[in-house]
Amino acid sequence: MTGKMISKSGTDDGRLKIAIQKSGRLSEKSFTILEKAGISLQKSKDQLLCQARNFPLDIFLVRDDDIPAFLVNNVCQLGIIGQNSLLEAQSLDPDVFGGLEQVINLGFGRCRLSLATPNGMPYEDVSSLAGKTVATSYRGLLSDFLAEKGVDADIVTMEGAVEVAPRTHLADAICDLVSTGSTLVSNGLTEQDVILNSQAVIIKNNAMPTESHALSEKLLARITAVLRAQNSRYIMLNSPVDALEGIKSILPGSQSPTVMPLQGRDDMVAVHAVCEEEVFWTTMEDLKLRGATSILVVPIEKMLD
Repeated sequence: MTGKMISKSGTDDGRLKIAIQKSGRLSEKSFTILEKAGISLQKSKDQLLCQARNFPLDIFLVRDDDIPAFLVNNVCQLGIIGQNSLLEAQSLDPDVFGGLEQVINLGFGRCRLSLATPNGMPYEDVSSLAGKTVATSYRGLLSDFLAEKGVDADIVTMEGAVEVAPRTHLADAICDLVSTGSTLVSNGLTEQDVILNSQAVIIKNNAMPTESHALSEKLLARITAVLRAQNSRYIMLNSPVDALEGIKSILPGSQSPTVMPLQGRDDMVAVHAVCEEEVFWTTMEDLKLRGATSILVVPIEKMLD
């Protein structure tokens, strides 16, 4: 779908519009992140549009590849999309899609766009593909990569089942999305070079109407708060006074922990800290070795500056 194939939708109803994947690897987690941001949704699997009950937000459920077009035509002002799909659209048509901006990395839907060759095919680096034919669904990104490396290869565009191209003699190698790599293995392919590491991101149209901007910022602030909470822990512990500086130095991601006196104790203090890095068992063990006691680590549901 191109930007010219969608008629523009005004925003005079005062509601923000966001496009997300109707089905597939990003869909469920996109709904989850919105719900954790306090958005109560009316939805069904069959519909293409659902509305929030408690926020002026409409959600368009579309194909991942179509999300950029929904934004450039102002049908939607925000989108949740795989970086691979956004960058492919921008590579193929930078004049139309170049104004779309990635604003938040969501951390899910991680995958990589990689070159893969049949097992046993000689391969030293990407120059080994010179004069070969490569099958892909990502012509734009692959073309850019080959041009950057100075490699002249033919590209065959396929919409699906790219991994069977070498076996059916349509191509010598492939360029496709890889998550676990099991599909490559089952098709007798070896992953060679990574072109792009991708994850789900929120994108916005910088040309969105003024009336949508405030709502957009409010929703993005909520989602940012959810992501910070997911990646943070609240730590409480007791520390000997003479070991306090050493204990503070190993609290992961903590800048200014709260230190409070313990009633009836001159040699011990209580330390509370928000740590914005994952707290592992090894961290807790290190804290204990430095003299910390009564260590408690709890998740944070919401965190807003």
